[in-house]
Amino acid sequence: MIRIGIYGYGNLGRGVENAIKQNSDMELVAVFSRRDPATVKINTPGVSVYKTEDAEKMTDKIDVMIICGGSATDLPEQTPALAKLFNVVDSFDTHAKIPEHFDNVDKAATESGKIAMISVGWDPGMFSLNRLYGGAILPDGKDYTFWGKGVSQGHSDAIRRVDGVADGKQYTVPVDAALEAVRSGANPELTTREKHTRECFVVAKDGADKANIEEEIKNMPNYFADYDTTVNFISQEELNANHSGIPHGGFVIRSGKTGADLENSHIIEYSLKLDSNPEFTASVIVCFARAAARMSKEGMCGCKTVFDVPPAYLSAKSGAELRKELL
Repeated sequence: MIRIGIYGYGNLGRGVENAIKQNSDMELVAVFSRRDPATVKINTPGVSVYKTEDAEKMTDKIDVMIICGGSATDLPEQTPALAKLFNVVDSFDTHAKIPEHFDNVDKAATESGKIAMISVGWDPGMFSLNRLYGGAILPDGKDYTFWGKGVSQGHSDAIRRVDGVADGKQYTVPVDAALEAVRSGANPELTTREKHTRECFVVAKDGADKANIEEEIKNMPNYFADYDTTVNFISQEELNANHSGIPHGGFVIRSGKTGADLENSHIIEYSLKLDSNPEFTASVIVCFARAAARMSKEGMCGCKTVFDVPPAYLSAKSGAELRKELL
């Protein structure tokens, strides 16, 4: 059995707990939280919740620590620190900062002799792998990535920070015309605005100026200013009834050509449609935790990404079973 610890118990941590139950070669042995452990109720009988600072006392009881903090401030500190003590997996998803995060984590994991798997999820993660496969197979071509339709948690938080907003959700929506142009093999040059729209559902506070709220949202730099954005004002009851979930998904498409004169066109497409972003992300993380445990047993160490993992290491099945059933 691979003994798993969960560091952080929010939406992602709960998803990891559920995913562990679906994998018969894994067991949850501890949950670590910044909250008072007495107030944290988990769904696995017989497993205790500890303060985060107690993790260092349990290095002999955990094979892989899955770190479920946020990418903005938590993971840049938590992953290098915990990689000095455990094999770890995180879901760091700030794409531009992945090289810096890799270097920091690699130093800690190499010095401790541990495996540290970073940026595991669906993007970065599964989408990254499909971009790699597509580019390797069709070197004369272009990558396109579309996200949605789905809830962007960061953009939803940005909406809720606007003065006069009581609550809100934001959906990222691919533009159908852009998707179809890519699927046709036309290899279009697409701007940010041409690829996605943003749809906001906002609950305004009593007496708030809705026109000002809409204007501020639509012109918010780094979030909405570069997109065609729709702001819909609804009641709290409607938001709760129709927008309480965290769905997401998207498409990775590689459009390329082969032949002596590049006369033959090909499209590779990978798509996801997710009822729960954190539940799916957790499921990806858990199978990469299996890979981390196996790589550690083989004596490997240092920081790794999804690119470094043999596919067979993700599966609970043996090599013989994989060859018989899937190859």
